Amino acid sequence: MKVLVAVDKNPETFIGLRYACHLLENNGASVSALHVRPDYQEVAAESYAPFATRESVEGEIDAISHEVENLFDEACESCVSDGILCKLEIAAGDPADEILNAASNGQCDMIVLGSQEQSYVRGLLLGTVHAKILHYAQQPVLIVRQFRELHNVLIVHRGSATDGAALGFVGNLLSKKDVQITLLHVQETTQSESDEFARSSLQKGAQILRSFDLEPMTKIARGEFVEEILKDVAVHRYDLVVLGAYGHKRPRYLRLISDDALNLARLTTRPILVYRD
Repeated sequence: MKVLVAVDKNPETFIGLRYACHLLENNGASVSALHVRPDYQEVAAESYAPFATRESVEGEIDAISHEVENLFDEACESCVSDGILCKLEIAAGDPADEILNAASNGQCDMIVLGSQEQSYVRGLLLGTVHAKILHYAQQPVLIVRQFRELHNVLIVHRGSATDGAALGFVGNLLSKKDVQITLLHVQETTQSESDEFARSSLQKGAQILRSFDLEPMTKIARGEFVEEILKDVAVHRYDLVVLGAYGHKRPRYLRLISDDALNLARLTTRPILVYRD
C-alpha cells in the first residue's frame, strides 16, 4: 500500500504522519510525505516586515522547507521502527492541486491530512484544502486531528456499494490489529427505511469484515444521520471513524462527496477515513 501524507512547518501536521504509520504498522506499506512550498505572494502578505525584499521572503520560504525536513526526519523514525518505508517530497504550487496530482501520479492508495492551526494547509476544523481534496480525490482520505492509539473503530454502514468497498479497504488495514469494531447503521427517519433493510445492511457488512477475520459488534440508531453518529462518537472512545463518501444516491457526473460525509469530516475531532474510489 502506498500512502501520501501532506505536511508543512507546523508540527501538528505531522500527527497525520505518525497516525498513518501506526495504522499501517506491519502492513508492508510505504509512505510519502509531501510538503508544498508556500507561495511567495502569500508569505510576503503575512510578513511583519512591510519592506521585505523578494530575496528575504524567498529565504524565509527556504528556511520553512528546511524546518519541514528536520521535522520529517524526526517523525519518520517512528515509521521506520514500524517497518514502513518513508520519504519526503517537496513541490510548489497550489497545495490542494499538488496533493491531488502527487496522489494520482504516484498511484497512492490513500491521502492523509494532519491537523493544523495556522498552516499553509489551511483550516480550522476543515479548511478549503481539506474540502477540495475530499471532493476531488480518487482515493480514500484520512483526516487526523489528534493521535490516538488504535483500539476502537466505528464503521458507518448505510448498505451502499461504496460502503461495501470501504469495508473491504479498512478490513485489509485492520486485519492484523487487535481492535474492537462497531458497525453502525443509522436508520434515517427521512428515508423511510424498513427494519428489515437496516438488519440486512448490517448482516452484509459484518460478513465482509468476517472475511478478514474481524468480528464486529453491530447496532442500529434511528434519527438524523450526522447527529446520530456524532452522538455515538461523543459517548464512546473511538480512535477512528470510517464511512463511505456517498450515500445511496452517488452523483452520476460530479465526484463531490455527500453533504453528510463532508459535515462529519468538519465536525468530528476523531480521526476520520472517508472512503472514495
